This record gives sequence, structure tokens and C-alpha cells, in this order.
Amino acid sequence: MTLALVHDLRSARPVPSVEDLDAFEQDLVAGFVLARSAAGVEDKSVQAEIRAISEFRDSMDRHLWTARPDDADRFLGAQRHGQAHSTVSAKAFGISVFFEFLELRHQAEIHALTGEFVQCPIDEMNRPRSGWGLNLRIPPSDVEVACLFDGWKDHVLTARKFLPEARNYTAAKVWSQVGLRIGESSRLDMPDLLWELGPFGKAHVRFGKGSRRRGPKPRMVPLINGSRDQLAWFIEDVRGQFDDAWDRPGAPVFVSERRSKDGTCNRISTEALRTGLARAVERHLPSWCGRLTPHVLRHYCASSLYCNGVDIIAIQELLGHEWIATTMGYIHVLRTHIEDSWVKAASRSAARLGGVRT
Repeated sequence: MTLALVHDLRSARPVPSVEDLDAFEQDLVAGFVLARSAAGVEDKSVQAEIRAISEFRDSMDRHLWTARPDDADRFLGAQRHGQAHSTVSAKAFGISVFFEFLELRHQAEIHALTGEFVQCPIDEMNRPRSGWGLNLRIPPSDVEVACLFDGWKDHVLTARKFLPEARNYTAAKVWSQVGLRIGESSRLDMPDLLWELGPFGKAHVRFGKGSRRRGPKPRMVPLINGSRDQLAWFIEDVRGQFDDAWDRPGAPVFVSERRSKDGTCNRISTEALRTGLARAVERHLPSWCGRLTPHVLRHYCASSLYCNGVDIIAIQELLGHEWIATTMGYIHVLRTHIEDSWVKAASRSAARLGGVRT
């Protein structure tokens, strides 16, 4: 038995011109931008990724799908001269996520058109080591935080601008109670406060920080630890004094005094909230000037809950961490595992020593 001669019955593709390949490459980049936007990645992050891809393309002067690891070696090596490690890491990430897009969506199309197999040029050998370990943040003590908010509360009642002071106070208080990030709190809308959900009510955080810049990661945050009462006071006694459109769709919880063309108040900026906290710290807790930031209050929340017996898994869920190791970085400064082990070992040694005495 002889093998029959098999002919390829597919129609022959015309060889694409350089102009065709250039246009195809631009379409791929445009598709990548659309996909990242659909994932909810912020415009500035997408722009940074596109800049990195463009710089990489210029460095090798070939179409992107022909890139190989040695091209990335040369590009990243050159980037290290005069640029911060975090900047180089961000560029490497932008390139790697673009090639993930090519592999997932256009691998077959690229091969059919060019004969090339897409290969991500960023691999374990040349990937910048991120050193992702968290900066060690030692939060203020319960006494210090109480001093800050007690003094701030008294100031709110006598402040020349009551409304913005009450808003800043409430936002900071919530950071310390349930660990919201500053960006998450500034993007809360009135319908996101679900007062009847669960025993305490919950906040629907629609713009939680996603891991590895993969877009928002929504979560439900229970209004525990006094946050329900704090937010209820703000909504009932303060929010309506900013404008009377608090019940319109998309009305923000935390608003600015500045108004839009329709007369409603604009959403507060994170910078305004950050400045409000800094001024309060300078006034009521000067020993923490320049050190007590919104994110430190988030660390304080985690540490405080842990010291009060809240399970670390529950804290992980509350803060929206993907990895338990991240949560450990928030509470490990107050953990006593080493000290407890030392006390137990010392007790055993003392017991053994007592047993041999005459």
C-alpha cells in the first residue's frame, strides 16, 4: 500500500507588503488598547503600556511579533541606565501583557499571515525582579489615632468651612475603620451604600484595586467597626448640604464644593482628601506629620482588627487582598508569634532546670 500524495487545498495567500504588515501591526496595538480599556484599566496606565511597547518596537526596528528574549535583554539593559527600577519593571510588564494579548487572541492569525510564532520576549531570565515585599509601615497606636480623631472632631464643629472638614473627617475615619483605599472611597456613589444588606450594611466597592494592573476588582465591604454610624451621620446631616441631588443616579458620596454646569457638586479628588488629612495631622497629631497617610490608616485598620481578635482571613477579604501574604505584611508588626514561641521555650527550659536541681 502506497501513501497518496496529499495536496494543500487551501488557496495560496498573497505575500503581504510592508505597508500591509505595518497596518496590521497598528491594528493589533489598537485592539490591545480597546481590550485594556474594556478591562477597566485607567487611561494613564494604558498610555504607559503603549509607550513601553512603542519604545521596545523602536529599539529592535522590526515588527513586534518577531521579538525574541534577546531583544528584550538589550532593551531592558539599556533602560536601566538612568531610570528607576520601578520604571523598568513597569515597562517590562507593559510589554509582557501586550504579548499575552497577542498569544491569546492573534496567534493563529499572525502565523497565517507572517509564518511567525508569537513568543513573549519577557521571561524568567530577564524579567525585572520586582521585590514586591511591602514597605514596612508601623501604624500609630490606638491612643494616637484616638487623639487625632478626637481633636479633629472638635475642630469640625467650629471650623469656618464645616462641610469640607466634616467630609474629610468622615473619609479618614472610614479608612481607619474598614481600610478603604483613598481611591476606593472617593469613587463611592450613593447607591453603593447598601444599608440593609447584612447585619451592619455594606459598601459596594466597585473600583477596588486589581492585582497586576488587571483592572478594578470589586468587593463588598461590611460597615463594621463604627463605620456605619459614621457614614450615616455624614449622609443624614452633612451630604445634603452640599447639594440637593444626592439621590440622582451616580451621585458621589464624597463631593467637592465645586459645582458642575448643572449645579450639582463634583466628585471629590483624592488630592483634596489627602490634603485634608495632612492638615488635620499637623494640627492634632504633629508627631506624625508627613508620615500619617491614608494608606497608613489602612494599615492601622488591619492591625487594630487583628489585635481585637478578627481572623486574618476575614481581614484579607475586608481589604480586598488576593494573597494572604499581602495581608500578613499589614499586621506582622504587631504579631507576637516569635515572642510567644520564646516564652514557651523559656518556660520549658526553666521546667527542665528545676527538675535537675537538688
